[in-house]
Amino acid sequence: MARPRIKDVARHAGVSEKTVSNVLNDYVHVSDRTRRVVQEAIDHLGYRVNLAGRHLRSGRTGIIALVVPELDVPYFAELARHVVREAESRSLTVLIHQSGADREREKAALAGFGSDFVDGVILSPLALAPEDLRAHTGIPPTVLLGELLTDGADHVAIDNEQAAREATEHLLALGRRHILAVGGRDDEGVGTAHARTRGFRAALAEAGIAHDPASLLPVEAFHMSDGAAAVRRVLAQGARPDALLCLNDQLALGALRTLHAYGARVPEDVAVIGFDDVEGGRFSVPSLSTVAPDKEAVARVAIDLLLRRIDEATRPDSRLDDADRHGSASPQDRVVAHRLVLRESTEGATGREGVW
Repeated sequence: MARPRIKDVARHAGVSEKTVSNVLNDYVHVSDRTRRVVQEAIDHLGYRVNLAGRHLRSGRTGIIALVVPELDVPYFAELARHVVREAESRSLTVLIHQSGADREREKAALAGFGSDFVDGVILSPLALAPEDLRAHTGIPPTVLLGELLTDGADHVAIDNEQAAREATEHLLALGRRHILAVGGRDDEGVGTAHARTRGFRAALAEAGIAHDPASLLPVEAFHMSDGAAAVRRVLAQGARPDALLCLNDQLALGALRTLHAYGARVPEDVAVIGFDDVEGGRFSVPSLSTVAPDKEAVARVAIDLLLRRIDEATRPDSRLDDADRHGSASPQDRVVAHRLVLRESTEGATGREGVW
């Protein structure tokens, strides 16, 4: 059986082909009755939009790429869900790609994967360098999440420095003075971990606590095993912190395990706070205090910025050189909201006393 076409839908619904097209493109000036009749015809005939034809007419595929370091890291999985949901509300399809925090893979994403298959890219980089953005020519419209590479593309993130400062101030307000930053970085940089470390140090300085390089616990990666190992290492050396600022929830959950193994009570002996508000932290024992980024807002703002750049790149008068692909406007740096979510790991158990 031949694939139904727009003219078949129009004949079945008793309307013009232009009316069917208006319904498919969600044109506002279509009556509810006409829209319903056309939709019933579409459903009855099993009509599907010809994306190839639409691409030829508009210069778009309706497909965007989301590139994240690791899909099995809960934050990125949750973020991907929000991006897909937001994209679907704009009739976009999302191709999800895992970079493995590999620089060459992230550069490949900047190159649009070597084809015109995607209209644009939302990229959460970990290994990419600022010069990679400047060196790439003819890159598709791109929005960066998280890591700030200073220039070259639109960027969406929370204020990581301020968020870490607020989390550290909360620990200080609890009377904690020997606070360690799990995942903290003592070198200069513009990445998320560096920004959170600066916020941590600023809060301590404001409280009159001198910086001690030993308060920063470096990690190889930001997994639970890395958090557990970092805290195990420092406890084995005799350190007895009274609070941990963990630069993501995975590190915090690993830290909780090590503290339990050493017999430390949380939060009575050691208060713990993380970042990202992933689902696992709500069900850990004790439940995890955390900095919660507005993930829905991250997804919404990223899609908004990307669609604007795609519109600029596909204008009929665009010559698609670098300036056109990124638009005439300067790259935008958008900051979305965050909030402290205080749970048992800093506030103490809220249920009845006793076990079992």
